[in-house]
Amino acid sequence: MLNLEVRYKNFKTNCFIFAKNILNLFTMNALVTILGPIGPWQIALIVGALLLLFGGKKIPELMKGLGSGIKEFKDATKEENAKKDESSKTDSDNK
Repeated sequence: MLNLEVRYKNFKTNCFIFAKNILNLFTMNALVTILGPIGPWQIALIVGALLLLFGGKKIPELMKGLGSGIKEFKDATKEENAKKDESSKTDSDNK
């Protein structure tokens, strides 16, 4: 009886994984079909639109702000990981 329950659970899990993969496949194919691959003309169009919206002087400021934001995020995640490591070391030392 236990073997049958395990087989049913594995079957159910495999069916879920298969359905999820099929859904991802259709979603990605639909996006590529609708949008197409991004080529050099699309990139040039995006860059041109950004230049028109923000101007040539504002874009370096925006990129500098984006870079500093990413740097702060990385520093914050490193601090959190260091705190977790320290707490796990103290927990293991106490045992």
